[in-house]
Amino acid sequence: MNQVIDSIDKEPVAKVCGEPLMEIPKDLYIPPDALEVFLDTFQGPLDLLLYLIRKHNLEIRDIPMAELTRQYMAYVEMMQAHQLELAAEYLLMTALLIEIKSRMLLPKPVADTENEHDPRAELVRRLLEYEQIKLAALRLNELPHAERDFALVQAWIEKESTQQPPNVHLDDLRNAWVMLISRANVNRHHQVTRETLSVRAHMSHIMRHLNDRDTVEFYDFFSPSATVPEVIVIFLALLELAKERLVEIKQSKVFEMIYVRTIEASATA
Repeated sequence: MNQVIDSIDKEPVAKVCGEPLMEIPKDLYIPPDALEVFLDTFQGPLDLLLYLIRKHNLEIRDIPMAELTRQYMAYVEMMQAHQLELAAEYLLMTALLIEIKSRMLLPKPVADTENEHDPRAELVRRLLEYEQIKLAALRLNELPHAERDFALVQAWIEKESTQQPPNVHLDDLRNAWVMLISRANVNRHHQVTRETLSVRAHMSHIMRHLNDRDTVEFYDFFSPSATVPEVIVIFLALLELAKERLVEIKQSKVFEMIYVRTIEASATA
């Protein structure tokens, strides 16, 4: 019973073709080179050259080509011995190093001493530029990266709008008045009658209308069949109520619909 429990609690050391392997087979053969680790990886021949120069404390502006070429070729041969795939640029750099080394070993003519050109100059320039780019890349890599050093989160924040509608523009109020007068003139007739119109009575009528509905459109107070005197009295009643701070005249945007509501309804909103 204890052996069954131990076999259940024990985790498999590996999985072979999807099947758990509870212990290492005793007849398992491991080749001698299977556990060999290749630690140094390079992005190209310039990276390898820079590594060799810094590792052996060589002066990059006065490179000893014989020593550098020997170390480079030894490293390339080691990579080939480990059956690593070599890019063509590594072999091209080998040929370039041998060429520079050969040119430095050749005797220099006396006439060309003043105009002597160092065959290492182009290689040194490329190495210095590559080193600057590599250092810049390392500094960029040290900066915090999303999904590597920190995780991005999103939050939805509901914010109630506290923006108050703008006050009624005088031009909008004047245009509304002109429209009302124009509409009243259409219903104009020549029958002469005497009609008593009270501004206070219309003020009371407007307040009763607003008590039933907190907010009313400006034009709803004016009947399409209203005459010019009625329109004038109603308009004066609205202005008088606004003057006495009993109603508030507002609009959401310029040239939009004008609304009228009581001061109490405005404070509640």
